[in-house]
Amino acid sequence: MPRPSNDEYFMEMAKLVSTRSTCIRRKVGAVIVKEKRVLATGYNGSPRGTAHCEDLGCIRDQMKIPSGTRHELCRGVHAEQNAVAQAAYFGISIKDAAIYTTTFPCSMCAKILINAGIAEVVYSESYVDDLSKNLFAETNIVLRKYPPE
Repeated sequence: MPRPSNDEYFMEMAKLVSTRSTCIRRKVGAVIVKEKRVLATGYNGSPRGTAHCEDLGCIRDQMKIPSGTRHELCRGVHAEQNAVAQAAYFGISIKDAAIYTTTFPCSMCAKILINAGIAEVVYSESYVDDLSKNLFAETNIVLRKYPPE
């Protein structure tokens, strides 16, 4: 088996992290990396110590809310948000780091990543959120789809 590229290595980690997700709709994983070192990870799920969506059901499914909308109704914290929060919890700066995420960040996550100083976003699946794309377009953050299309 050939040695994986850095992109493959970190994206495979993000996919593994996503398996910890307790979300019913979409399993997302994120890995924050700087200088080829993992700084933090995150997956989407309910806040620490609270009931999981897989146990309570999904209010967004019950209300038939389309993907990419009404994020504020969801009790879950997104993978990117959890990765940033984990770094903050342990006092780790993520300025100028890259984030590998299994899904393109939504607009809420985009705003957090921009303010946290992330320099690059590498994602594997697209996501319908025009505001997110527009926000990133106003920055110098590098966006890359992996694997490239």
